[in-house]
Amino acid sequence: MPKSRKIKKSDLNVSFNHAMIYARDVSRALHFYQDILGLKLIEAFPPGRPPVYARLRAGAGQTTIALHQAESDHQTPAEGIRLYFEVKELDALCEKLQAEGVTISQMPKLMPWGWRHAYLDDPDGHEVSLYWGGRKRFLKTDVNALKRAASK
Repeated sequence: MPKSRKIKKSDLNVSFNHAMIYARDVSRALHFYQDILGLKLIEAFPPGRPPVYARLRAGAGQTTIALHQAESDHQTPAEGIRLYFEVKELDALCEKLQAEGVTISQMPKLMPWGWRHAYLDDPDGHEVSLYWGGRKRFLKTDVNALKRAASK
């Protein structure tokens, strides 16, 4: 048996790969994520038939999502899950989505932490946040500014 070696935290280089989304109807979910939100299809399986699995890539960046057919008796629990997609042209995307019949539960709104968010649900009820954080996305939130804004 190989001897295990201690790994220092600084040696770890973990990268987020993808999120798996279980869907009751992969074709319907694929339409939402590909045709409405604009993600790019990498593959759908099985080819030439209604898919039970699909992988998509965000138009910008390196992130991917996978759509997987839920078992017929398997629920697609959406509670506690929210998917975040960053888009600079947030207002334009929300207008496009509304024109395509998507219900947006919160139109773009400036949040106390300085990002603008809009909220909607995917076809299986998974919460989706469309937002623009820009360079603030990688900065620590100014808690004192939040307190000052809340006291006004």
